Amino acid sequence: MSSHTAEDVNRAWWKEAVVYQIYPRSFNDSDGDGIGDIPGIVEKLDYLDELGIDVVWLNPVYESPNADNGYDIADYRAIMDEFGTMDDWEELLAGLHERDIRLIMDLVVNHTSDEHEWFRKSRESTDSDYRDYYIWRRGRTDVDGWTGHKGPEGEAPPNEWESFFGGPAWEYDEATGEWYLHLFDVKQPDLNWENPEVRDEVFDMMEWWLEKGIDGFRMDVINLVSKPESVTAHDPPTNDSDLGGTIDGPRIHEYMREMNDRVLAGRDLLTVGEMIGDGMPIDEARTYVGEDGDGLSMLFHFEHVLLDRAGRIWETAEWDLTDLKGVFSKWQYGLAEDGWNSLYLGNHDQPRIVSRFGDDGEYRRESAKLLGTLLHTLQGTPYVYQGEELGITNCPFESLDEFRDVETLNPVRSALDGGEIDSFEEVKEGLWANSRDNARTPMQWTGGENAGFTDGEPWIKVNPNCREVNVEAARADADSVWHYYRDLIRLRKEYDVIVYGDYDLLLSDHEKIWAYTRTLGDERLLVALNFSSEEAAFDLPDRVDADRDAAELLIGNYGDAGTDVESFTLRPWEARVYYLTEGHAA
Repeated sequence: MSSHTAEDVNRAWWKEAVVYQIYPRSFNDSDGDGIGDIPGIVEKLDYLDELGIDVVWLNPVYESPNADNGYDIADYRAIMDEFGTMDDWEELLAGLHERDIRLIMDLVVNHTSDEHEWFRKSRESTDSDYRDYYIWRRGRTDVDGWTGHKGPEGEAPPNEWESFFGGPAWEYDEATGEWYLHLFDVKQPDLNWENPEVRDEVFDMMEWWLEKGIDGFRMDVINLVSKPESVTAHDPPTNDSDLGGTIDGPRIHEYMREMNDRVLAGRDLLTVGEMIGDGMPIDEARTYVGEDGDGLSMLFHFEHVLLDRAGRIWETAEWDLTDLKGVFSKWQYGLAEDGWNSLYLGNHDQPRIVSRFGDDGEYRRESAKLLGTLLHTLQGTPYVYQGEELGITNCPFESLDEFRDVETLNPVRSALDGGEIDSFEEVKEGLWANSRDNARTPMQWTGGENAGFTDGEPWIKVNPNCREVNVEAARADADSVWHYYRDLIRLRKEYDVIVYGDYDLLLSDHEKIWAYTRTLGDERLLVALNFSSEEAAFDLPDRVDADRDAAELLIGNYGDAGTDVESFTLRPWEARVYYLTEGHAA
């Protein structure tokens, strides 16, 4: 039985919004240099408006040498030349706001670029005023059994951590004879949040952007900023190989509450924290996003996007629909009374959703619509990654030279050098499935040359299926994935039950069907999704007490679905959403 009515829900604009993520390097190139840019986004503002989205999350456009495609920031208050100028950015913000679309910026403050002024000054001397802006430590001289990366005097790194991008997480600096920590690329040194001056700098920078008029932040790997005592202590740390100790570190909630108190509180913002890790407890999540928590609107967890990962970038694991239902349902129930969910299946760091969770062959269109139906009818805020609204698929990269992502290239090159694998062909299919570059191929605007993305040579391969899958074709086809997404977004604005209704999972053990109800007062939705390429019979459980003769089909990805909700057969990758009234789930 629903415990909420339309009158007692805790409303917020960011709960009712649909967020569209733009990866600027791959969105639209305005000047023919093969790289997407801010003026290119401005050219497409009407496209975003017509899709109906409410918020743009813009991936980093700050000054950067691009070791990690903009997540290595050299100047937080400047725009990368490849992307345009600050005037261009101001035009983008104004154009979005004119269309009642908000803008959230990527906040990358676990690390900077090694070309940032702070780090350049930090490495000048052990006595530099900026030395403690980063995590510098002496190496270990007790290196028995250590066969990895060593300094010139035979020192081993301060501990045995491997970076998330492969290779050691410490780099030796010859000028000062110490090692600095980089949890990601060697050109991304970690900031030392233990230093209050670092926090002052970060909070001042956030304030600067908010005063420019942005509407919030997506916070990159924010739960890594507090390091464990073995690293924060100035004595040489223990021989620790547990990189997981950096996740949700000992002072993380202290830092997040300080950020909220000093910057975020009193402002009507969308703040979403990316929380790296493979199994965040719900209680921990509530500490970040609950009413009495750290002040974030919502978070990105990784539990569902790690189901098919087995370790290295080319390795995959088996999963089934009950696993996926289990993860989402855990979070739907877990944050129902305190907190709010973000809803995503893909982004710039994940493969294309129709290739990963759907069927990118015969049922590409149907499964793309089904996945969209799922994300837009659960409780939470849906995130649409550019091209998702078209049903864009993974890209068949034919050689290692066609990849651009360090998270793909570093481990594969290391494995080739070390003899773990003999050739690219050996891991090709795994990279096709898992590489982040699948999401970073250019936006497919037309079926013409370079998918209409650029007049020049694109910085990364264009997916060859752009000839069939593109904006121009989708907008001309009333039955396209694009038009279906428009309908999903419109329905969220029309029905409070889609946004605020309670979630109740049905048929939890069914291996093909994901079904659930959403209930708000006397309003109810029934959602039935067939996650298979075969027909599946659905029978409405007796415990769903509703007027079964008064069902209205709100949306479906087959045009001729009936209104009998008692029992029906779902076709391959069929999605149906029914509106019901008068009744409550037991």
